[in-house]
Amino acid sequence: MTTTTLTEQPAAADTGTAAPYAVRIDHVSKAFGRPGAQQHVLDDISIDVAPGEFVCLLGASGCGKSTLLNLVAGLDAPSAGGIETPGGRPALMFQEHALFPWLTAGRNIELALRLRGLPRAERRTEAERLLELVRLSGAYGKRVHELSGGMRQRVAMARALAQDSRLLLMDEPFAALDAITRDVLHDELTRIWRETGLSVLFVTHNVREAVRLAERVVLLSSRPGRIAHEWRVDIPQPRRIEDAAVADLSVEITEQLRGEIRRHGQH
Repeated sequence: MTTTTLTEQPAAADTGTAAPYAVRIDHVSKAFGRPGAQQHVLDDISIDVAPGEFVCLLGASGCGKSTLLNLVAGLDAPSAGGIETPGGRPALMFQEHALFPWLTAGRNIELALRLRGLPRAERRTEAERLLELVRLSGAYGKRVHELSGGMRQRVAMARALAQDSRLLLMDEPFAALDAITRDVLHDELTRIWRETGLSVLFVTHNVREAVRLAERVVLLSSRPGRIAHEWRVDIPQPRRIEDAAVADLSVEITEQLRGEIRRHGQH
């Protein structure tokens, strides 16, 4: 197989031409292990995410969703195929907040700003602006242990936004939260996405969450992960997780997901 690693192209502002996609995943496959004893995780995945589009990758545990996100982030290389991110390296937000407990909320964000090359004199102002964006004004000096789970994820979101990427990758960032906190953060993420015009590639195994958030839902089959089905979600935003239209589409997608799990169980 031909191996092609992630390609970062010049941003649209540098070329004078708007890129038609925020990320292009082109016939990507991934296998782990040595030749002759390989475990194939992803098989021939092709997805384009348009500028400003919100796409959810959905599938059962172990179908390769997080592996695909890691490939897009540049944390690993595909075994075959290519990935292009015209706007540069994406920002990545994990399921765990991964905040440094010895730093304040503001200093955690400033670390990302420092790595971005922002001058020291500008970092605090920008960190406070980002905290305000995620509705945590006044939390700059709070330590991680003083923050609730939802507040920690807001700080993690602000830190991801501090990377100033036009593509945000999110790997089940709300999975460990209670239902009410998760619902609140769904609202916040939708608001931030609409305000900033970011492109979002969001991994989840929660069907309702996918329909609640996304403009497009891509279902991966069980291992090896292949694209099994796609849905365009035409339900107007803002949505509620209990909305009838969200529930109806969730039922349809859940049936497809169950079918994929049954097929995998028969092998």
